[in-house]
Amino acid sequence: MTAAPHQPLPRTEHPRATRRSVLRAGVALAVTGGLLTAGQPPRSEGPAGLLRIATGEESGFYRAFGQLLAAELRAAYPRLDAVALVTEASVANLEMLEAGTADLALVLADIAGTALGGTAPFGHRIELRALGRVYENYLQLAVRADSPVTTVADLAGRTVSLGAARSGGAVLGDRVLAAAGVTATIRHLSMAAARDALKTGAIDAMLVSGGVPLPVLSTLDSEVGIRLVPLAPYLPALHGFGYEAVRVPAGAYRSPEVDTIGVASLLVCRPDLPTPVAAAVTRVLVQQASRLVPAQTVAIQFLDVRSLIGTGSVPLHPGAVATYRALHG
Repeated sequence: MTAAPHQPLPRTEHPRATRRSVLRAGVALAVTGGLLTAGQPPRSEGPAGLLRIATGEESGFYRAFGQLLAAELRAAYPRLDAVALVTEASVANLEMLEAGTADLALVLADIAGTALGGTAPFGHRIELRALGRVYENYLQLAVRADSPVTTVADLAGRTVSLGAARSGGAVLGDRVLAAAGVTATIRHLSMAAARDALKTGAIDAMLVSGGVPLPVLSTLDSEVGIRLVPLAPYLPALHGFGYEAVRVPAGAYRSPEVDTIGVASLLVCRPDLPTPVAAAVTRVLVQQASRLVPAQTVAIQFLDVRSLIGTGSVPLHPGAVATYRALHG
């Protein structure tokens, strides 16, 4: 069940597991290295090999979270070479997962749902299993503080960056603009490029997603000042995707508090991720939760077993099921 260091992890087949199996049924699994002994630290003879985590852009929240997770996994399991990969985020991450160029992926729950259903932006079904719901993702539409734009409707005829083309935020941004009936000039810029473009006035607004505050927006706020545009009014038109209203608190930036759209972020894998690896990662999510929150974050869902198992339409991996049951009954 282990692989040589620096080699992709072997794959095994597992049956479908759901949240109900965490709470009711139970799964009897033999996991190496004593990973399922509640209350004890993981042992160094746990899983081995290269574990590639598809995260997001260099300056994004996915990237920061992925780096923390990789560091905690390496500390807990010295033979597990966990690395956080820079990517365009959700859509790209699932494509990498399917292609076998990543072993774990951070993804917005709505994008994971469309992958399972084989709908746009995917043209076919992608089989996924979840290790946990890791935090709440905040969609943030930023304009300069001196901008006349105060609503999404004001973006009509203007230029807005929706983020990297293969990010979940770009998909959600398209949905918001459609819900608002707005036609704008769309650009797909990286966070860093969008920050520079908004600073110089080359674009009128930039849409980003992640925790609060995002470093890219904090930097822009300190340089020219920003204001966030409310997005929550468009939630009724976006039913069926698992979105919810969340509030960016005053003080996160110099902008006043604003109601926007939240969507859960999941840590997912392929169904054939080896059970010992899935169990090891899940144990770190539970036991090192306080160490997996990027610095200066003020608006984030802290990890605990109640939130971790809430993975919606994506069934939990059997290794995660067994670990949650072992740790919490």
